[in-house]
Amino acid sequence: MAINQVAQTPAISPLTIKERTGSISTAEMISVLKGETTALHIKQAFSTEVAEEITTNFLGSPGLKERKDGVPGQYVGASHYRKDAATYFAESETARPHVDALFENLVDPVRGSFDALKRELHKQGIELRLARSEHGHANVCRALSWSGSGTFSLDPHDDVAQVLSAGNDYELSAVAHNTVAALNFYPSMPEEGGNLRLWSHKPTVADRKSQGVETTGYPYSSAYLEAVPCREFQLKPGDIALIDGGFVHGVTGQSGNGKRRLVLNSFFGFARPDLVLWWT
Repeated sequence: MAINQVAQTPAISPLTIKERTGSISTAEMISVLKGETTALHIKQAFSTEVAEEITTNFLGSPGLKERKDGVPGQYVGASHYRKDAATYFAESETARPHVDALFENLVDPVRGSFDALKRELHKQGIELRLARSEHGHANVCRALSWSGSGTFSLDPHDDVAQVLSAGNDYELSAVAHNTVAALNFYPSMPEEGGNLRLWSHKPTVADRKSQGVETTGYPYSSAYLEAVPCREFQLKPGDIALIDGGFVHGVTGQSGNGKRRLVLNSFFGFARPDLVLWWT
């Protein structure tokens, strides 16, 4: 009975949030990576011209696929979600030309940010690299567009459960014991809705079991989160959001008119004190 009561009452974890305008800094990325900052919202972090070109390339990509994970939308790239390492890395290899083509003849804001972080971490004796196996290596990002309506277009979830349960054939499983950082670039956003909502709750394994999301982290019920404070970020094209993916987060429903929500998503985190992995 006591266990049930604990499971039904989510622990409140304070949010440390930073919002500003301009380019993202490596110090800010490292602050999230080390769990010092919960969320970072950088406005006008990359140009609207680049954002529009990426959106055009996405919509015309021969690698564009329909999502089959219960979330309406399309994607270019590969996701580790609910896949074994052999499948994920094989899909990453196949998708790589299509992901690279999203940035054709452009200054790639995703790779640029990670290259800067790689240089800074190297000074500290820490390696940053893409996750890999004998089957290949991860892509720099995955492009996602969805069209869900209702209260949420992406239900409340955490990004740690899927990493924790990824399996021994994944080197990235070790990251789940540290901060799983989720880095999102927004080339296109609807005029209304599509906001990032972040709850003041970082679930434990027991919390996930109580919600039946132990291996997926998706979705947490509205009833479970009802008493948990939250913050919402109104995103515009050219913005970046970097969050501690261990906190429950979701995306509000968007209006049926206007632009679709397009995000370039990557994950990264410490696998060892001297190694940071990056994947999608």
